[in-house]
Amino acid sequence: MKRFFICLIVLFINNLYAYSAVMEGGVSKTGMGNSSIIVDSDTNLPVAGARVSLPKQNYTTTTDEKGAFNLKAIIKEPTIMSVEKDGYRQFSLTINEKIASKPIIVGIEKSNVQDVIISSEMFHLGDDNFSVNSANSSEFKGKSIGPFFTKTFMITSIAKKNYLVIGSIIGIDTLMARSVRQNAIVNSFSSPPQVFFNGAKIADIQLNGDGQRIFIPKRLIKPGQMNEVTITTGRNLKQTAYIDYDDIEFMNLSIQSE
Repeated sequence: MKRFFICLIVLFINNLYAYSAVMEGGVSKTGMGNSSIIVDSDTNLPVAGARVSLPKQNYTTTTDEKGAFNLKAIIKEPTIMSVEKDGYRQFSLTINEKIASKPIIVGIEKSNVQDVIISSEMFHLGDDNFSVNSANSSEFKGKSIGPFFTKTFMITSIAKKNYLVIGSIIGIDTLMARSVRQNAIVNSFSSPPQVFFNGAKIADIQLNGDGQRIFIPKRLIKPGQMNEVTITTGRNLKQTAYIDYDDIEFMNLSIQSE
């Protein structure tokens, strides 16, 4: 009887997928349905008590016992939606009016014991001097904290593979971002934001997006000690009279292990 009951739940979730938008890692499929829902990405079962927020609008709601939630907020411009739940990895993605107008299904992963949550906050880097044509500038929520972000944290042990994960990052105006039409800027472009781990550069970030994973070489990690991550924003490469920092925002910074 128990096995039959579980089969019914899985069948219900699978049928729900046919009528709703399904999102994992920022990938979505649109459809129709009755309610939005957070599910466990491995079991497809609903996740109750997950915190769903729209940081730009200071809006937060929580999933019910069936994993269901409703975004009772007006979304006209693309905005970041974040999902948090104890025992699960942080998840965020950029949604727009079209996606928000239909029920969505979001799959979240259980966390690994070696995962580290560095920060779930949203940070704005730059100089608060940006064009309305900048990538996702309408999504910006806060004032700049300056051209770089630095945070120290403890890593207790090293897994076979370790990744620095940026849940969502917006505002990047590199030449590559311009070439794929992530912004509407015509006459300028910026250098890419750079990511450093314990003083060594591990990445240039060329594009805006969700769930960006950056491999961390084992030799850079200090197990049982404090480690440091730094993210610096880029500079407008067409402005030579003064330093014009590219304004960007990011949130949900963590280390995920495999």
